[in-house]
Amino acid sequence: MRLRCAVLDDYQSVATEIADWSPLADAVEVTGFDRHFEDEDTLAAALADFDIVVTLRERVAFPASLLARLPRLRLLVASGMRNSAIDYAAAEAHGVTVCGTPSSATPPVELTWALLLGLARGIVTESNALRENGPWQSTVGADLHGRRLGLLGLGRIGGRVAQVGLAFGMQVGAWSQNLTVERAEEVGVELAASKEELLAESDFVSVHLALGDRTRGLVGAAELALLKPTAFLVNTSRSAIVDQEALLAALREGRIAGAGVDVFDSEPLPPDHPMRSAPRLLATPHLGYVSRSNYEAYYGAAVENIQAFLDGKPLRRLG
Repeated sequence: MRLRCAVLDDYQSVATEIADWSPLADAVEVTGFDRHFEDEDTLAAALADFDIVVTLRERVAFPASLLARLPRLRLLVASGMRNSAIDYAAAEAHGVTVCGTPSSATPPVELTWALLLGLARGIVTESNALRENGPWQSTVGADLHGRRLGLLGLGRIGGRVAQVGLAFGMQVGAWSQNLTVERAEEVGVELAASKEELLAESDFVSVHLALGDRTRGLVGAAELALLKPTAFLVNTSRSAIVDQEALLAALREGRIAGAGVDVFDSEPLPPDHPMRSAPRLLATPHLGYVSRSNYEAYYGAAVENIQAFLDGKPLRRLG
């Protein structure tokens, strides 16, 4: 009897097409789910008969309570090499091996700039107006050259976002709790003296931090109040870093020029969620990692991980 493998959140139904799963054909039956399971009861019921689960990023939590309800589960493959939504201790206690995959920084860097440029030049507003026979030129674009880009985080992704900003002729500054002068100089940007200074002086602010106890809620109402009324905020990192309600209030009241957001407290967003209708917001459905090259890496490595697990030699173990 073949083992059963579930692929979660395969919204585009491409998981079995974008990688070659044929090496597993004799041993594993693969089922893709193109919808998100809203609660643990529904998810536990859907996964009860599966031995292997492939999950995308941190969209689905695997706490101890869920793992206890999946007695057949033996292998959990998560895209990327870090996942805060998995209880690794519980997985080990239940005999579940957890493995990761390679992940590229390029797609989120590119999406960050798609959002930033879209905001700066009013791309969606102008495109919609053109299609709907609306006003011919209704916005005045914000310049990038000579303006200040402030980065919260200067790691693998933030560093590459900085390089693009420099290529546009922007003044680039960065801040994080662990950022050093040496790292800032290596990238060629200024180290801001404080988070507050960075926010107050920047024309564009982009978030590139890992979510943790020190970064959760890092940008709240007080921090948003520091931004210029002409400033734009972009978050392609983790939603919990920016207080969602505070951001909505700032957008509704016109206290900032706009925001570009790719991550949300609830995903997929409910139909009536306020982020779907907020003014001055350019929003995308968590597309930061959704590119062909990344999917090829994710699912190709998932196949390798499953084969290695079946051979008794797990690859890329997490936990």
